[in-house]
Amino acid sequence: MSTIIDGKAVAEELVAGIKTATQDLVARTGIQPGIAVVIVGEDPASQVYVASKGKKAKECGFHSIQHTLPDDTSEEDLVALIEQLNADDTIHGILVQLPLPRQIDAGRIIQAISPDKDVDGFHFVNVGKLGAGELETAFVPCTPAGSMLLIERTLGRDLSGLNAVVVGRSNIVGKPMANLLLAANATVTVAHSKTKNLPELCRTADILVAAVGRPEMVKGDWVKPGAVVIDVGINRLPAAENGKARLVGDVAYDEALPAAGAITPVPGGVGPMTIALLMSNTLASAVRAAGQRA
Repeated sequence: MSTIIDGKAVAEELVAGIKTATQDLVARTGIQPGIAVVIVGEDPASQVYVASKGKKAKECGFHSIQHTLPDDTSEEDLVALIEQLNADDTIHGILVQLPLPRQIDAGRIIQAISPDKDVDGFHFVNVGKLGAGELETAFVPCTPAGSMLLIERTLGRDLSGLNAVVVGRSNIVGKPMANLLLAANATVTVAHSKTKNLPELCRTADILVAAVGRPEMVKGDWVKPGAVVIDVGINRLPAAENGKARLVGDVAYDEALPAAGAITPVPGGVGPMTIALLMSNTLASAVRAAGQRA
């Protein structure tokens, strides 16, 4: 019988802890964690994501501000805003919502954010720290960090002797996920679109992480019996006639469920963890700003 990993419940538990820790930090130091979210343009999906992040920040007791800029904002103006936020002592986390309009180089914008306020974990300093195993001082990208917490809840913190396969090599999920698994002593293989015999490789995995952005690509017979399956994908399928569009992951859930020892659903698995870890990173930044160990 497969265990369905309830990411929503774990995220709610994590947020409850963040709220308590925030109250304690404010009482002891007077420092209230602050997060600034910057959005450029009117992309509907981005608007939804930004609204949900702002709502969660306020729930945690954070100081939360949003900068909404027009679609024709120049790269220089956006950099100037980030520099202003870098210098603002009331802001401990800066998040620039992606994607950005074509006239703006997203890479330059990410690197303009202070590594100490890079709660998305995309700055090269934080990427380097993660790669070097300096997890105590690195900001880890929120989706792989949340995925790793779900794995730890299921298998424990020491993954010695377990084979992990990460399908996907993006800088946002695949690569940092592999580094987190390595830090936990798993034996890790990163697979991608150029990998030969991908189904056979996936069948060797005690931990299978799907992060490719292709709906239901990982089939049920790719899953080793008893494996822990972490589905990072969120794909919206077109509505059937007279029906509603539905969200599916990168794993064919109904097929994989009988084989998996534990599996995350979509929605309700990794998704809620991503925002919870964003709040956790912001709290950690504020704690460090208070001169304490996060």
